[in-house]
This record gives sequence, structure tokens and C-alpha cells, in this order.
Amino acid sequence: MKSSTKPFLIATVLLSAGLAFAEGTPVQQDNTARNKQDGSVVTPTADQQGNSQTDLEITRRIRADLVANKSLSTYAQNIKIITQNGRVILRGPVRSLTEKAEAERIAGVVAGTTSVTNDLTITK
Repeated sequence: MKSSTKPFLIATVLLSAGLAFAEGTPVQQDNTARNKQDGSVVTPTADQQGNSQTDLEITRRIRADLVANKSLSTYAQNIKIITQNGRVILRGPVRSLTEKAEAERIAGVVAGTTSVTNDLTITK
């Protein structure tokens, strides 16, 4: 093999290897509409979470139970939990109707079934 061909061959192999391991451009999720809804004055948002010991404990227990449930998607484990005066609002995306119902069930066990408002949305 000629000495001038070796650098070309090496460069080609390295470039091919680099392309093989390159990841595609990640798709940016557009949550603009959802974020506008979150900014609504009527609907409480996570920054309006109650700071009483009871509200914080309810939120903590619901979050721990959601994360412990390995059948739930990352979406469902990371929903917004807003607790004000013992009343819980669940907001954010989940992957299925089953996850939506399971998140509400978990929150209901902790806070009481009549104290939970399920505003979760199903996204694919």
C-alpha cells in the first residue's frame, strides 16, 4: 500500500466510526400551549404549592409513591403535584389512560379520593 493512501484510509475509517456513533438531532418538544395554560391565574401552579407541613407531607408522599411505581412512565412519575389546604391537583402529561387513573388512585390513597383533581393529559 502506498504511503499516501494510508492517511486517506485512516481518515475514512475514523470518520466512518464517528458517524456510526453520532446521535441524531434530538427533537425539541414544544410545550408552549401547555405553559400558557400553566400561567393561568385561575388554575394553581406548582409555585403556589402550600407550605404547611401537612401540604408538604401530602406532596412528598404522593411523589414517593409515584416514583416507586416502576410500571409508570417517566412522564407519569414527574407530573406536577400541587397541594393547597389538603386539596391535590395533578397536572402534566402521562402516556396512557391507565397511568392517568393510577396517578389519581395513588394521590387519592394519600390525600383522600374527594381531595384530588385530576388535570392530567394523555400524550404519546
